Amino acid sequence: MPIRPEARAAAAAGNPPPLGWLGWWRLCIRSVLLALALLIAIPPHYLWRILHISSPWPRFFLAAAARICGARVKVKGAALKRDVFYISNHVSWIDILAIAGASGTAFVAKAEIRDAPIVGWLATLNRTVFVEREDRLGVAEQINRLRDALAETWSFTVFPEGTTTDGRSLFPFKTPMLKVLEPPPPGILVQPVLLDYGAASEEISWIGVETGKDNAVRLLARRGTFRMTVTFLEPFHPRDFPGRKAIAAESRRRIEEALVRTIGHPLRPFTGHAQP
Repeated sequence: MPIRPEARAAAAAGNPPPLGWLGWWRLCIRSVLLALALLIAIPPHYLWRILHISSPWPRFFLAAAARICGARVKVKGAALKRDVFYISNHVSWIDILAIAGASGTAFVAKAEIRDAPIVGWLATLNRTVFVEREDRLGVAEQINRLRDALAETWSFTVFPEGTTTDGRSLFPFKTPMLKVLEPPPPGILVQPVLLDYGAASEEISWIGVETGKDNAVRLLARRGTFRMTVTFLEPFHPRDFPGRKAIAAESRRRIEEALVRTIGHPLRPFTGHAQP
């Protein structure tokens, strides 16, 4: 059952509505289930690591976490299994659970996440590469680190909008972290990905001045489930679009076309306050 529009607006403005006892009950149950899923996944993950075997357990946990949070994920299209750089739109932190659960991808994330309790540790388990978005002098070093990680990891995902939107808009795609594709590493393809929450997009989206904690509490206390579609669009070779700006523009064009087909009307200008 969706929350009322006025309640969603209050949350985006930084004034989360009271949960009620049923909301707190759902929050507690989902939190316990997330902890159980983590306890199931962590021991075999470290065993796989000791044996130097590629671990499927982060993907298992993230897929389970998405479902526990209420997402019923449907995958469309064929995800490339390796040597791929996914470029995706960004609506919510649930994006990470869904796309990683569907593909096993690792991520490029802002450095602040590394220091977040529990979340930073989980991101490290999933081979996340952390970058300092404001460290312009260190961009070359970060690009080299990402390039090395690409050589060792089958796939990476980047959210080039740099923030989250309401699911019915797209920001311009930023390009600094796409410099790793100048020139593209041998064999690497780019695959745009569309994440769509359907009728629940505006409710699930993390926008406004709502804090990460308040957003997580609101979604975990939410009644019922919601449908989410992860669409892996047609991949392309980055050499056909020389330069990171051309790669970003082509990826955004394909994602926008797919989103317009999905919602049945042109995108609207995004006027809300995005997350930093």
